[in-house]
Amino acid sequence: MFNDIGPLELVTLVILAVLVFGPDKLPKVIQDVTRTIRKIRDFSDSAKQDIREELGPEFKDFEFEDLNPKTFIRKQLDNDDLGLKEIRSGFDLKKEMAEVTDAVQGRDPESSASSASASASASGGRLDMTKKPEKAAADDRPPFDADAT
Repeated sequence: MFNDIGPLELVTLVILAVLVFGPDKLPKVIQDVTRTIRKIRDFSDSAKQDIREELGPEFKDFEFEDLNPKTFIRKQLDNDDLGLKEIRSGFDLKKEMAEVTDAVQGRDPESSASSASASASASGGRLDMTKKPEKAAADDRPPFDADAT
């Protein structure tokens, strides 16, 4: 809850509490605050239990933390029933990127696959995906777009 409060801030809060409430009333204020927090937690736990009882036995594994979208998605992606681990392991990103690059540049996939693997092994396993500028003839003019100017 208070993960971002540093030691200096905590000391400042304690000094401020002593100045505002005084050393005589401070223990009673701390007891009242902890009692209130405990009551709120008990109320929250009983409300969660009531909701679980009302939902019925189908939702016995229901966790309120699953209502957080990040937690729900993480839990679903870690589920082995979907077979996502096999899909992830069968997907070769370098091969797919090489195929996309070949399709964009209009090259033959078989000839460039061997050259891509040779260049990848020569460059330490990395593919060069930067677009190389083509040599333009001296009389070629760049395309003109009237809407862009």
